[in-house]
Amino acid sequence: MLVLATVALLGALLSAALPLVQIDAEQSRGLVVRFLAHWARRRPRDRTAQLDEQRFKSAVEYAAFGLLAGSGLASLVAGCVTLLAGQTRVDQLPLGLPWLAWHLRLDPLAGFFLGVIGLGVFAVALYGPGYVRSFRHSGHSFATLGFCTGVFVAGMELVVLADDAFLFMIAWELMSVASYALVAFQHEHAANRRASFLYLLMAVVGAIALILAYGIVAAFASAHSFTFDALRAAPLSPTWASIAFALALIGFGMKAGLVPLHAWLPEAHPVAPSHVSALMSGVMLKVAVYGFLRFVFDILGEIQWQWGATTLLLGTVSAVLGALYAFQQNNLKRLLAYSSIENIGIVFMGFGLSMIFFAKGHGELAAIGLIAALYHVLNHAMFKTLLFLQAGTILHQTHESSLERLGGLIKRLPRTSFIMLVGCIAISGLPPLNGFVSEWLTFQTALQASALDSGILRSFVPVAAALLAFTGAVTAAAFVKAYGIGFLGAPRSRHAAHAGEPLHRGMFAGPALLAALCVLLGVLPGQVIAALGPISRTLLGNDLASAYANGWLWLTPVSSRVASYSAPLVLLACALAAWVSFRLLRTPKLAPVRDRPRWDCGFGGLDARMQYTSTAFSQPLRRVFSPLYEIDERATREDRGHALLTPAALDFELRIGDRSWRHGYLPLAHGVEGAARQIGRIQTGNIRTYIAYSFFTLLALLAMVSA
Repeated sequence: MLVLATVALLGALLSAALPLVQIDAEQSRGLVVRFLAHWARRRPRDRTAQLDEQRFKSAVEYAAFGLLAGSGLASLVAGCVTLLAGQTRVDQLPLGLPWLAWHLRLDPLAGFFLGVIGLGVFAVALYGPGYVRSFRHSGHSFATLGFCTGVFVAGMELVVLADDAFLFMIAWELMSVASYALVAFQHEHAANRRASFLYLLMAVVGAIALILAYGIVAAFASAHSFTFDALRAAPLSPTWASIAFALALIGFGMKAGLVPLHAWLPEAHPVAPSHVSALMSGVMLKVAVYGFLRFVFDILGEIQWQWGATTLLLGTVSAVLGALYAFQQNNLKRLLAYSSIENIGIVFMGFGLSMIFFAKGHGELAAIGLIAALYHVLNHAMFKTLLFLQAGTILHQTHESSLERLGGLIKRLPRTSFIMLVGCIAISGLPPLNGFVSEWLTFQTALQASALDSGILRSFVPVAAALLAFTGAVTAAAFVKAYGIGFLGAPRSRHAAHAGEPLHRGMFAGPALLAALCVLLGVLPGQVIAALGPISRTLLGNDLASAYANGWLWLTPVSSRVASYSAPLVLLACALAAWVSFRLLRTPKLAPVRDRPRWDCGFGGLDARMQYTSTAFSQPLRRVFSPLYEIDERATREDRGHALLTPAALDFELRIGDRSWRHGYLPLAHGVEGAARQIGRIQTGNIRTYIAYSFFTLLALLAMVSA
C-alpha cells in the first residue's frame, strides 16, 4: 500500500507539471499534434485540422484534473486498505541530505487521513474542469492554478506519509507555500493580496513553532535523530514535554484555525477559487489535525490531563465563537469559513476529552472521545467540501456571493439546491445524516464526566457539553439562514433571476458523491467506528467494540442502558413522515379552495425588497451577543429637496468585525512596528558607527568564549 501511496504522490506531481505546457501554448500544441501523428503512424494532413487554442487548453485542463483524480483515488484506496488491515509499512527514499534520508510510514492513523485527503481530492477533481472554465477569459493562467494545485495536494499527501521531522517540515512548507499562491491567485484585488500575505505570515509563525517543538524532542533523542521512532523513545521530562506540547498546539492550531489563531482563515478562504477553498477547508485543516494527533498522541505519548483541559478549552471557545461569527456573515463563503472554525473546535473538544480521560486512567472513555473526533474529521471533510463546491457553483452561475443578492435559486438550480440542502442538514448536526453521529458521540463522552476524580474537571466538562449544544443550535440557525435567504423567496438580483444549472456534469457529480456519502456515513455509523478501531488501539490501547456489539442497527458507545442510537430506524421514520405528509397533501379537499389575491394593505404587489434579509435574520442574536462583535452600523438618509420628513432613499450599512483583531493582532502589529522604528535608529549611515558595532560585538563574543 505504500507503493500505491507513492503512486498517488507521483500523480499529484504530474498533475502539477502538466499545466506548465500552457505557458507556451502554440509550441506545446504543435508537439502534441506531432506526437499523436507519430503514435498513429501518419502525418497530419492539414494544419487547419489541428486543435485550436481553446480545445488545447481544455484538453490540458481535463488531463491535469484526470491525474489529480487518479491521485485522489489511489490515496483513498491505499488509506482504506491500510486502515482496514491495521498494518504498518515503512520505507526510506534516497533523497534529502547525505546524512538524513527521507523516511516514509503508512500506518492506520496515516491511512485514515490519506483516505480523507484522497476522497476530497477526487471530488474536487471531478468538479474542477467545469469550474475553471470561468478563468479562461479573465486573464488568469491555468498553468499557475494547475501547478500550484498539484503541488498543494502532493504536499498534503507527503505530510501524512512522512516518518521523520525533516521530511515532515519540508512537506508542511510545500503545502503552505502552494496554498499561499492559490489564495493569491486573483492578486489584482487588494483584499486577495492582504489575505494571502496574512496567511503566509501566520504560516511562517506556525512553522517556527513546529520546528521548535520537534527540536525540543530531538534534543533528547538518541544521537539527536529526527526519525519519529527516535522521537518516540526520547526521555522527556514533564516540563519539556509540556513546552513541546504548547508549541505544537500553536503551530498546528494556527493551521487548523483554532481561536485565537484563526485570523487568516476567514480572510483566505473566501478569496481563493472555490475548489481551492474546498481543498483548504475540507482537507488541509485535517492535515493540521493529523499533525497534532501524530505529535501529541504518538510522539509525546505520556499525555497529561492539563493538556487535555487546555485543548478542550480552546476547542470549546473556537466552536462557540465560530458559530456566532458564522451566523452574522452575509457572504456565503465567509460564512462557511467561520463554520470551519466551529467544526475544528468540535474536533479539538473530542481530542481534549480523550486526553483528559486517558490521563485519568479511563481508556474506554478516552477511546469514545478520540473516535468521535476522528468521525467528525471525516464528516467535516465530506459536508464542508460539498458546501464549498456548491458555493462555487452558485458563484459560477450567478456571479454573486452575498446572500443579500441571491434568492429564489431553488426553482432555477433544483439539483444544486437539493445537494446544498443535504450539506446544510449534515453540517447542522441533524439526524439521520453524518454530522449528528459524531456530535452525539462527543456528547456521550462529555456526559461521562462523573467518572473523573477531579471536582474541577467534573464541573468544567459538563459546561463544555452545554456550550456544544448551544453551538449546534446556532449552527443550525446559520444554515437555515443561508439556505432560506439564498434559495427560497424571490430573486434579489438580475443575476439570481436568470441563473441556471451548470452544463458541465462534473460540477454535479463531485458534490453528489459527497452528498451520498453524508447519508451513508450517517445511516451506517457502526461500520465506520469499527474501521477506526485500529487507530484507537494503536494510540490508546482501547477501541469501541461495545459500540456495535448489539448489531449494525444500534450504536451504543457506553452501554445500551446509558444511551443508544439507531440511524436506520431514524431514516425509516423520516421517510415514513415524508410519505404521510405527501399523501395528505395529495388528498382531495372536502370543499373547493378559492384562489384570490391577498390583501396588500394598499401598497401594491410584493417585490424582492420586501422579503426577509440575511442581516435582519441575524439581528436578534447580534443584539444579545453584541459585546463579542466589532459592529459598525450606519444609516444614511437622502431627502427630497426641502421635504426633510420625506426621505428619498435610506441606505443601511452594517459591518461586523472580529474583536480579536483589535485586542490581539493590532496591538501586536503596532508593537512590532514600534520596535522596528526603534531598531532602525541604529542605522545612522556612518561607516565609523558600523565599525564600532562590529568591534564591540567581537569583544562581547571573545568575553563569552573566555568565560
